[in-house]
Amino acid sequence: MVINGERKIQNRIVVLRAERGLSQREMADRLGVSRQTIISLEKNRYNPSLKLAFDISLMFGVDLHEVFQYEIEEEK
Repeated sequence: MVINGERKIQNRIVVLRAERGLSQREMADRLGVSRQTIISLEKNRYNPSLKLAFDISLMFGVDLHEVFQYEIEEEK
């Protein structure tokens, strides 16, 4: 299978974090990463490792697909 187009991973971290009343610092501390990592994730500037992605979904108590969405923008 050939997938053409730009691939992006979007996430709902800001929404999920706000729903749980967590600050970026609290989330970072729980995950053992820096606050800067959380900021970069929220702004879609950084894609997490598979382990970190699973840790985030476990922390929120939701399926991985509820946190991260893989999108393919078709070439024109």
